[in-house]
Amino acid sequence: MTGGNEIDVAVEDERWAGAVPDLDAVVARAVEAALAVVPPGAPVEISVVLTDDPAVRELNRTWRGKDAPTNVLSFPVGHPHGGGLRALGDVVLAYDTMLRESGEQSKPLGHHLAHLVVHGTLHLLGHDHETGEAEADAMEALEIAALRRLGVPDPYGDAAA
Repeated sequence: MTGGNEIDVAVEDERWAGAVPDLDAVVARAVEAALAVVPPGAPVEISVVLTDDPAVRELNRTWRGKDAPTNVLSFPVGHPHGGGLRALGDVVLAYDTMLRESGEQSKPLGHHLAHLVVHGTLHLLGHDHETGEAEADAMEALEIAALRRLGVPDPYGDAAA
């Protein structure tokens, strides 16, 4: 638990642990950075699942009708939970896709992980880049602000290349 928030990290694919030093801390700091730029108003519980492409592909097919893996999926819950926490939901990340993307974008996997944990957490907080250009721009600005708190370069700017 950090800052009154409960951040549960489930590592379903052990390759994550070998690829990102201090994995749990990277994930927790990224969630907290997102919560700092969009304060939820009360302590929250978020679950982050670090898995692989086949698992994410199955979730994507089941819940979004897209038969392909993707880098991150978010599943909002948003109801009260024991201990005064509000369960926000789950963020699920695919190792294989994220490793490939971080290589293609020439960025450390830890930075890409932090970015997509922030991205997924913002989805749980109600932001959706697929609802229009204005919301996409607003969400991107929040991501950049959260990542700046972590010392991670702007993933959308020239620094990410």
